[in-house]
Amino acid sequence: MTHEFDKGFWERHWEKGRPGTSGSMAGNPPNPYVIRETSHLTPGSALDAGCGSGAEAIWLASHGWRVTAADISSQALARAAEREAASGAHECVQWVEADLSDWNPGTQFDLVMTHYAHPAMPQLEFYDRIAGWVAPGGTLLIVGHLHTPDSTVHGRQPPAEAASTAATITERLDAAEWDIVTAEEEVRELGGHGSQAAPLHDVVVRATRRSRA
Repeated sequence: MTHEFDKGFWERHWEKGRPGTSGSMAGNPPNPYVIRETSHLTPGSALDAGCGSGAEAIWLASHGWRVTAADISSQALARAAEREAASGAHECVQWVEADLSDWNPGTQFDLVMTHYAHPAMPQLEFYDRIAGWVAPGGTLLIVGHLHTPDSTVHGRQPPAEAASTAATITERLDAAEWDIVTAEEEVRELGGHGSQAAPLHDVVVRATRRSRA
């Protein structure tokens, strides 16, 4: 099934997933791979591309990062702002409503991360696009849905156009410009979706952009 990951799709997605509804992602904790892959980094400027309800952006801000968090959905950003206020970290994150398929931040960042974001453009081209926003010496972190015959998202096969593998991501990162630090395919259990934990099949890639000579 082909999905149109446009603004209308994501507004409907987040309206269905508002806090307190079945399958809501709005109250999920920060992605464990984001914590694992960034905890040791020196805080600086960060971009969360496709921030959703903001858990990861708020976590980064609470650990000293200057965070810009962008998402196409006004519904998601409203949830994120509410979550930020409830966390006591009010106004620590700059929230930006933007279509990541054509928006340009106009600057580079020490960390650019995305987790399960699917804009209205081919997935791997999206990763190419955000990689250009990483400053020399900075970090690119991608957490996405894994594309294999057995992979699932909350018990369902993710659409092919929204999934990738570690190899399909890393092969697009020029070895002359990038050092691959992490390239893993993982399965983890996510609770809170009905009576049973739901398996998530993920791909995690972290790369460091080499500083210019």
